[in-house]
Amino acid sequence: MRTFRRFLIVLVFLGIVLGGIFGYKFYQFGQMKEQMSQPQPPAEVSAAVATLQSWTPAIKSVGSVEAVNGIQVANEVPGVIQEIAFESGDMVKQGDVLIRLDSQIDEAALRTRRAEAQLAQQEFKRIENLLPRRAVSQSQFDEAKANYDAARARVNEAEAQLNKKVIRAPFDGKLGLRLVDQGEYIATGTPIVEINMLDPIYLDYTLSERNLPRVAQGYEVEATVAAVPEETFSGQVSAINTSVNPETRTVRIRATLDNPEGKLRPGMFATIMTRQPEDREVITLPRTAVSYNTYGDYVFLIEENDQGEKTVTRRSVTTGDVNNDRVAILSGLEEGDQVVSKGLLRLRAGQRVTIQEEAADSEQAAEASES
Repeated sequence: MRTFRRFLIVLVFLGIVLGGIFGYKFYQFGQMKEQMSQPQPPAEVSAAVATLQSWTPAIKSVGSVEAVNGIQVANEVPGVIQEIAFESGDMVKQGDVLIRLDSQIDEAALRTRRAEAQLAQQEFKRIENLLPRRAVSQSQFDEAKANYDAARARVNEAEAQLNKKVIRAPFDGKLGLRLVDQGEYIATGTPIVEINMLDPIYLDYTLSERNLPRVAQGYEVEATVAAVPEETFSGQVSAINTSVNPETRTVRIRATLDNPEGKLRPGMFATIMTRQPEDREVITLPRTAVSYNTYGDYVFLIEENDQGEKTVTRRSVTTGDVNNDRVAILSGLEEGDQVVSKGLLRLRAGQRVTIQEEAADSEQAAEASES
């Protein structure tokens, strides 16, 4: 009996506690419902107007600067460096001497070959004069001629070997750092100096296969590099690869740029804009007015309700190219539509808004200056 009474007391106590909790939650819910039923104050936003502008369509990409010709100069034959005829960073012309290797042995070998050739020539002429008088046989004449031809060939071989002791610039260009020293023995294929042709210069980059119909040889390109951020370099598309990379679904593009001052160097990272030949009219907005979303981009369109209040409606849009701080709107808006340019994260569809007049005025002034 006593156990039952204790159990009953516990049940009553628990009922009071739970009842109090549920009652407090019910009271909170009522307060929230009452607050939500009250009209919310309008949110302050900045506004922008969809503007029709004339744009030159462009495709943005990244790539790297490449030399038209660029190699590490190396030697074909081993030897000791007798003379270095350049300094690091020199500009050279094709055929300019870079280094000379010790060639005493080769010069002596050439003199020997020339003496042998001279002797073979004399023997050949003597037999040639005797042949009409039948003082020598045809086989002796043929053998003398073959010996003379072989001797001349050995002279040519010795001259070619001697010429390889002089390393020359293979093309016009700018030299890099000297990698060898005078008196040093260098084995075959030792790097001597880097040489690059800097004017003109190539710009290699890739574009998605979907952009392939939008690019062709002769299209203008503009490039910027971090080393010269205040300058834009112009050129033209000079070649388009004949195949698409099956792994990345991209195609390689090559542009040729003038580089008379040598500001562009091979290996530089570049940002490239490939421009199409004709302008077109597009509706544009500030980039801050567009909310980029995985499920589609959208803007908040500002409209006026029956009570004369400004409200916002979420409107899906299709975006295009970006030019400076403005983005092209391909569909979803018309010229003159007013949208929220700042404060998108605080908004929901149907919410009342007030436009910050100062921000709106400055935005319109900026648009007027652009047009």
